[in-house]
Amino acid sequence: MTAIPRQRSVSRTGYEKLPERITNSIQAQQDASEILIGWVQLAVVVLFGTLYLVSPKTFSNESQFAPVPWVLGFYLVFTLTRLFVSRRGRIPDWFLHLSVIIDMGLLFVLIWSFHIQYMQPPTFYLKAPTLLYVFIFIALRAMRFEARFVILAGVVAALGWSVLAIYAMVASGGMDMVTRDYVYYMTSNSILIGAEIDKIVSILTVTAILAVAIKRARQTLIRSVAEGAAAQDLSRFFSPEVAEQITAAEHEIRAGQGEAREAAILMCDIRGFTTFATTVSPDELMSSLAGYQAYMVPIVRRHGGTIDKFMGDGIMATFGASAASETYAADAMRAIEDIMAAATAWNSERAAAGKPALAVGAAVASGPIIFGAVGEENRLEYTVIGDAVNLASKLEKHNKTEGVRALTTSTAFELAQAQGYRPAGDAEKRTARVIEGIEEPLDIIVMAA
Repeated sequence: MTAIPRQRSVSRTGYEKLPERITNSIQAQQDASEILIGWVQLAVVVLFGTLYLVSPKTFSNESQFAPVPWVLGFYLVFTLTRLFVSRRGRIPDWFLHLSVIIDMGLLFVLIWSFHIQYMQPPTFYLKAPTLLYVFIFIALRAMRFEARFVILAGVVAALGWSVLAIYAMVASGGMDMVTRDYVYYMTSNSILIGAEIDKIVSILTVTAILAVAIKRARQTLIRSVAEGAAAQDLSRFFSPEVAEQITAAEHEIRAGQGEAREAAILMCDIRGFTTFATTVSPDELMSSLAGYQAYMVPIVRRHGGTIDKFMGDGIMATFGASAASETYAADAMRAIEDIMAAATAWNSERAAAGKPALAVGAAVASGPIIFGAVGEENRLEYTVIGDAVNLASKLEKHNKTEGVRALTTSTAFELAQAQGYRPAGDAEKRTARVIEGIEEPLDIIVMAA
């Protein structure tokens, strides 16, 4: 039976209730975002440089100081430094905060320099479309899924534009340029105070909206990473198919839910394991069991089987139970052939290490089963119910009576052949065998003598 654990709760406010490995996973995603942010910033500075190179100049380099190349050069160096640091490891918070301030500061210095470049009064730069890049830099901070950096970027941007607007108004002749005429404002270097306030309000509004969105998105990110880790944990305790059913269920799984399927059941067991357990140390016992399972479990999974449960030295596997299959019987037959070969290899390995051989028996039965959840609200298990389960168990025990290692029913064997299975060797059919616990005699097939 496959137990279904209760899902771990996730903190809605941050990392407080999350295991360290999950917080590290979230932090790793944020570190990767910082690298992406660095590349975007590099693209922006290259774009700025390209636009500057192709734009017409209104003064000669000999007669005027040109601040734009210096600003772009400094920003390029800073961006490359930041990208280098982000690729080498985690960027400290103080550097991230400094990066936000420098990004905005350099952008506003660039905007401020436009009136010098084009030999216009300071009011000229207030209409520069480069202000739109402010929103790019604010949006960039959203990639980290931390609202504080978005808020910092927005506040610095609002303050920066306020400083530029005030400077333009108090500069030589600036107050004389203030107007209330919108048309005159649009067609001249005049200042419309309401327009500058609108820009600041827009910056702060976009910042607030992004911050709220990032706050909500961060909760989703934390929950997503936690659930992803939970799914990964489930895959260690359950088969991938069962883990997928648990994590992908559209509705809460409840006891009493089941699905009817045609499936094959494989039972695998170590002969004389109870006696062996009384003659060796606990460490040797568990080491032998681990070695046996390490051989058998991958074979089951490789052939599309699902480990339903471990019963001490016994393994119960299903084919076509947790997920419908058109080749379930054929897959089970291929698996039992490989299990027998693996048992031989495992015992050869034990013999080489001076350890006693442990005979492995197996059996396969097929038929209709019910696959579903049983238990109560706080303790559920997935299980398989049907005659095929009981028959496979009885057949595995019947190996000893027949003096063989692996058996299946004639019905399951013929079904497997119809599904494309071709036995590796000659299969021996034994008819009308009386199996303890089974009312009617059965025709059986020896899979391994």
